[in-house]
This record gives sequence, structure tokens and C-alpha cells, in this order.
Amino acid sequence: MLRNIPPILSPEILWALRAMGHGDDVVIADANFPATALGARVHRLDGLTATDVLQAVLTVLPMDRFVDSPALVMEVVDDPDVVPPIVDEFQTIATTTADIPVTLDRLERFAFYDRAKTAFAVIQTGETRLYGNIILKKGVIGA
Repeated sequence: MLRNIPPILSPEILWALRAMGHGDDVVIADANFPATALGARVHRLDGLTATDVLQAVLTVLPMDRFVDSPALVMEVVDDPDVVPPIVDEFQTIATTTADIPVTLDRLERFAFYDRAKTAFAVIQTGETRLYGNIILKKGVIGA
């Protein structure tokens, strides 16, 4: 066991988060997300919600200060102006936990998948709420 590390983060996930470099992306995905089909390095947390995993990840992951959109969610298909309740929860978690102020931006579904293909890793959760997917861009820890 380690101190100050959320216990839901497995050794493999901690390795991935640590091995990522500045500017690398990690996806936290819901149970419906085609993570393996996208060819990503997939770490599974089937029994957990995406919101719990986001909270844990943001306690250890610095966010990228040098991009306009360090956190991205998927737009609702055919209704991009709708904000699903889980996205509101993601925003609340990002606001209270991230090391910098973060406003979530949105990507169209297939653009989100294309971005996820290049991610360093995907953490696939057991989240059953639709649109429970978020991409985080890793930053640096200052001197």
C-alpha cells in the first residue's frame, strides 16, 4: 500500500499514469466504449463508475496548462447542445480536484474516437450512464 494514492488505482494504472509524458492523453471510458477495438492500451476497472475513477485520477495527474482544452468529453449524437448529467458531474469533479482550472470541451463522437486512438491508455470502467467518457491531457509538475 502507498499513502495518499486512491486505492482504486491499480498498479498497472499507476504505471500508465506515471509513464505518460507531458501532452499524452488518457481516456476514462464507460462500459460501452470500444476501447480494445481502437487499439489502445486498456486497463479495466469494471466495478467502478467513471466519476469515481476521474476523481482518483485527478488526485495524481497534473493537467496540461499549455493547451486550450486539457479535458474533452463526447458530444451527444444528433443533439450536441445537450449536456448529459454525467458530464455535469465530470465538470464538478474537475473543478474541485484538478490542479488547474479546467472547463470541459466537447468533441463529436467519431472525432472523440479518433483522439482516443492516439491516447497513451484507456481506463475502461463499469460506468453504465451514457456519455461517461472523458479524455485528459497530462501536464507537468512545476519546480
